[in-house]
Amino acid sequence: MHKLYDAIIVGGGPAGLAAALALKENGITSILILERDKELGGILNQCIHNGFGLHTFNEELTGPEYAMRYIKMTVDASIPYQLNTMVMNIEPMEENGNVIKLVTAMSSEFGMQILKAKAVILAMGCREKPRGALNIPGYRPAGIYSAGTAQKFVNIDGYMPGREVVILGSGDIGLIMARRMTLEGAKVKLVAEIMPYSGGLKRNIVQCLDDFHIPLLLSHTVIRILGEKRVEGVVIAEVDENLKPIPGTEEEVKCDTLLLSVGLIPENELSRNMGLDMSPATRGAIVSDDLETSCPGVFACGNVLHVHDLVDNVSKEAVQAGKNAAAYIAGFSGSGTDLHRELDPETALMKKFAARNATKNGVNPNDVTTSPDGSVTYTLPCINCPAGCIVNVTVKDGEVTSVTGNTCERGETYARNEVTAPVRIVTSNVKVSGGSKPVISVKTAEPVPKDKIFACVNALKDLCIEAPVATGDVVVANVAGTGIDLIATAEATV
Repeated sequence: MHKLYDAIIVGGGPAGLAAALALKENGITSILILERDKELGGILNQCIHNGFGLHTFNEELTGPEYAMRYIKMTVDASIPYQLNTMVMNIEPMEENGNVIKLVTAMSSEFGMQILKAKAVILAMGCREKPRGALNIPGYRPAGIYSAGTAQKFVNIDGYMPGREVVILGSGDIGLIMARRMTLEGAKVKLVAEIMPYSGGLKRNIVQCLDDFHIPLLLSHTVIRILGEKRVEGVVIAEVDENLKPIPGTEEEVKCDTLLLSVGLIPENELSRNMGLDMSPATRGAIVSDDLETSCPGVFACGNVLHVHDLVDNVSKEAVQAGKNAAAYIAGFSGSGTDLHRELDPETALMKKFAARNATKNGVNPNDVTTSPDGSVTYTLPCINCPAGCIVNVTVKDGEVTSVTGNTCERGETYARNEVTAPVRIVTSNVKVSGGSKPVISVKTAEPVPKDKIFACVNALKDLCIEAPVATGDVVVANVAGTGIDLIATAEATV
């Protein structure tokens, strides 16, 4: 006899962990999380930059710090999980008048398992679009990576994928990797975006491109890759309103690496294999208002449902999925005859998705206006949070006389600093010896002067610390003479 769980969660990233905690808080105790990676936390483990948690924890965290908060809560709640476990199939079946979900999973430790659950929560996240979807002419030489793969190489494995880089696509991962590669000593030649606007958040354009004078070429794309064994360069061209290359605008750019940041799509191979009703708009499952899919008792949340801009929103949505799954489990009966009911595709979730795309990138920032009285007004996006408020800062005789447009006090503080003495949180990696990881992520405990960014990173170039290392440990005191410590944002065990 196979054990019958109340709930099985597929995915141990931010969505899966938040859903599991919500289930536990709503009285469900028989829970199992299945995670295919070697540790919980999902993609957040490689997102060492700051900007997470402002809504969930009311403080700005790096990805590993945000993940660690949820991992600790999950462990403290005694919620069981299996790592290195791949879910192969989910199949609804009738058993004693109930609709049971049969979950087939494979792991090196347990081999093939057939697990049963009253409810299943899908939280597999999303993946990057492959290069094959772009149909770029040329050979397939070494040096072509998705931005996320390059992020893993640099932030998890401690490897540099290249030294002269072109990035195709201005999604947030591509923008963040433009900064990350620059801080690690690479030369990012340009970011090319086929659309007439960036696909990333305004805050990332400012702190990842503008801060480092990296060109963003809108309405441009890569039309050819040069090189046979290793990338030797790319040919870029301007595109017209139909996104077709304009003859005569071609330009060759020498590089040894091409990073692709051309979008994310929900990871839904499992969902499609189940026969769930899928949305062509989001590429995720069609769900009812309670986040239940077309299979009763199977819920979906997070980036597997649609790609979110904020991990805080992923967690919030996952909490709702957990609550709704708990209610389903509490009333568990079901005849087993209505496995695929009809759902209205125009759900509130899809409307929200469409509205987000309609309003994105609606502001052209960085205007400067000089008044007859000699005062200067700067119009700039706030980078303190993804809301990206457009703030007007007026300066006269070197003093800030007014700040308008901000919706919080932090926005005013940022705007005043940005036009007088700009500061940034610096995130990077440091080598570890004798530990479970080759590198761990670090950050400055507080923002440092913007002109000290490279000095802070360079302080780590020849540094190697001994394991164990705990989150919050001081790695470099008074880094680069700033008076601010560089602290670990992840841990390495012996």
